[in-house]
Amino acid sequence: MFQLKTSRLLLRQWRSDDYPIFAELNSDPAVMEFFPAPLVREESDALADRIVEKIEAKGWGMWAVESISDKTFLGFVGLNDTDETPLGDAVEIGWRLRRASWGSGYASEAARAALVFAFEMLNLSEVIAFTTVGNLRSRAVMERLGMSNTGQNFMHPRVATDNPLCEHVLYTIKAEQFHSDDPVEIIKVE
Repeated sequence: MFQLKTSRLLLRQWRSDDYPIFAELNSDPAVMEFFPAPLVREESDALADRIVEKIEAKGWGMWAVESISDKTFLGFVGLNDTDETPLGDAVEIGWRLRRASWGSGYASEAARAALVFAFEMLNLSEVIAFTTVGNLRSRAVMERLGMSNTGQNFMHPRVATDNPLCEHVLYTIKAEQFHSDDPVEIIKVE
């Protein structure tokens, strides 16, 4: 498995003490504004279990993000295989952070580290991201990462078509377009 370390953040495998904080994050209406519904504890734990299993199987995924300075669990940032977009099979980058950590640049910092891993360690040629049309905060992170809106909006297959959150925008970045001056330490852990 791999961990990623930036100047302020550690992207690591999940621990059991992350679960209650993750459940609190997933029940926050502001954090879940652009998802069909907040998650109850059982749904949140099940999601965390799936994320942990993927990291164990692949060595990478939607890592738990921890503040190095105070060891606080902030949420997740990372990579995930998906086939839910018009591009077919792809690797997406995604994030979900506690509201208290918003506005600190953590999503962008951790996502840049994940992109370094995607392009340098996985040798991917492209990474995608998607969100609901109205999620301007996430779209701003995508643009700060150098991602481009493809103009290929799509109806998310796991969101009801009559739900206003169904329409998603699709962003992409190619390996040759990505540049980051942020130092990232990639750590192989057993």
